[in-house]
Amino acid sequence: MCGIAGLAGGDAVRHRKTVAAMGASQHYRGPNGTLHLTGRDGRAVLAMNTLLIVDPRAMPGPYLDQETGLLLAFNGEIYNWRSQAAAWGIEVGERESDAHFVLRAWARIGPSCLDGLDGMFALAVYDPRLATLFLARDRLGEKPLYWRLDGGRLAFASEVTTLTGYGPAPLVLRPEVTAIETPAGVDTPFQGIQLLAPATLLSFDVATGSIDQMAWWHLENREPFTGPYAEALAEYSTILAEQIPLRAPSCDFALLLSGGLDSAVLAHLMRPPVCVTVRYPGQDRLDESAAAATIARDIKAELVVVEPDQTDFTTALPHMARLDYPMGNASTFSEYMAYRKISDLGLRVVIGGLGPDEFLMGYVRQALVLFGPDAVLDAGLEAYRPLAAKLLHSVDAPLEPAETAARLILRGPDPDGRVRDLVADAMARAGGDLARGLTLADLATAWRPLVMTSDKLASAYALERRSPYLARDLVEFSYRLPVEYKITDPAQGKRILRDAARALGLPREIWASRDKLGFASPVPGWLNGRLAAWTDDRIATALTDAPAAFHPLLEGGLTRGGRFDRTRMQALMAAAWFSDQAVRAAA
Repeated sequence: MCGIAGLAGGDAVRHRKTVAAMGASQHYRGPNGTLHLTGRDGRAVLAMNTLLIVDPRAMPGPYLDQETGLLLAFNGEIYNWRSQAAAWGIEVGERESDAHFVLRAWARIGPSCLDGLDGMFALAVYDPRLATLFLARDRLGEKPLYWRLDGGRLAFASEVTTLTGYGPAPLVLRPEVTAIETPAGVDTPFQGIQLLAPATLLSFDVATGSIDQMAWWHLENREPFTGPYAEALAEYSTILAEQIPLRAPSCDFALLLSGGLDSAVLAHLMRPPVCVTVRYPGQDRLDESAAAATIARDIKAELVVVEPDQTDFTTALPHMARLDYPMGNASTFSEYMAYRKISDLGLRVVIGGLGPDEFLMGYVRQALVLFGPDAVLDAGLEAYRPLAAKLLHSVDAPLEPAETAARLILRGPDPDGRVRDLVADAMARAGGDLARGLTLADLATAWRPLVMTSDKLASAYALERRSPYLARDLVEFSYRLPVEYKITDPAQGKRILRDAARALGLPREIWASRDKLGFASPVPGWLNGRLAAWTDDRIATALTDAPAAFHPLLEGGLTRGGRFDRTRMQALMAAAWFSDQAVRAAA
């Protein structure tokens, strides 16, 4: 989990101290050192926070290709770099890593090398021969990269707050933040700062100041799989068994282990030495530690159980709030506490199970679109009646699939209709396949907070977060499958993953489970109970200092909601976020 930052422009060399300060502001992303280099022509300065995983003796970045003068700042991991280096005839020596491979590949074949990279990454390449800065992100946006154009210079960084320190950036409340807890598309809460979209290549011509952007990968271009289910299961199982172990580092690492299918499959295929689960004493409904213990025992791993309480939450809130924008997902606290414990154990890599829910129909909201609310409730998912209620009153006038999906994704008003437009566009790009449309809709709306939270919370503890299910072959094959290969039972999605787990010999209680909680938390109940007055006080205090445009976000949190209402949590996170922004501005 490295970090990158930099500046390109005609007078970039004069701003070396600025770039050094940008790198220093995100130093925790790279405990093995923060360095910067200037391009041969003085038109670019790149900084890098280095976390060494592949080889602890490797040279820290940024990296220079002596022959061409190319500069590279790199964040992430390329899992197939050794095989790809052999295929392309690229030599990588001792104390060199996947970053050196990427630099030489770029020097040889340019940006087209991106298609051969299987991994997670955000990178910056400056080519003095072309006087051009290139920025690129991985296919699913696992690694963040922000940029801004100011005075003919382009600045970029792994963290949006690094770029707010580069120059003034007024706060802007994007309407989607109250609707889905995230700005949509490439927007950020800061005027003039954009997020580079996943699978996108940006080129900045220093001489002319012109910018071009292009998508270098399109998920929806995959041809549908038309073979029988047995053939699909065999191919999926093979990909799973080949690709998942490739994501295991050579050093000791930890697995985030809930009691669910996704992490259990990772445990059996990766054999982590340490598994970490989160349990809340007195919250039996949320407790999956018994299942986690069974899995850890089966693979002979140490199980570390983290038991946070309300005091932990109040102490952790200021640190948790250093996200790029406030979110209401209470599971953020569980994830934060797990990362903190893993860091305390002296580990540097953590494995998590993002992906199957989005690509194999693992969410109840997807089942509601595919089967309808009555079928889902009749299947025993009565706890989801508040979600199903968004559709029940429309039974006599069936909704279009895009509108159905949008209603279930929305957590607040959509005054400009932007979320609905994103969902409708996703459905159109899926070419009529409803399950593929739901996957694309998730990637366009709910996905960004998931990967952003994982990256930001893990990097705060100098951890590298890996998500093996996002292997290119798994993602593309999962997307191609017919809907009936993904889900046939409204209460049990991820059919092909369950059957693959069974074929791989996992215990029945794993592949036959009907529901999972993941790292759920009782935080919403705390905010309406013992922490109610404390929560109200922090939100009210923030209202006195926050810009008026943000008042509706905060004021919504002063009303205590139900079990599934995330408004209050988001308002509290926003209050802490504003406090952190004020401290940064004062510094």
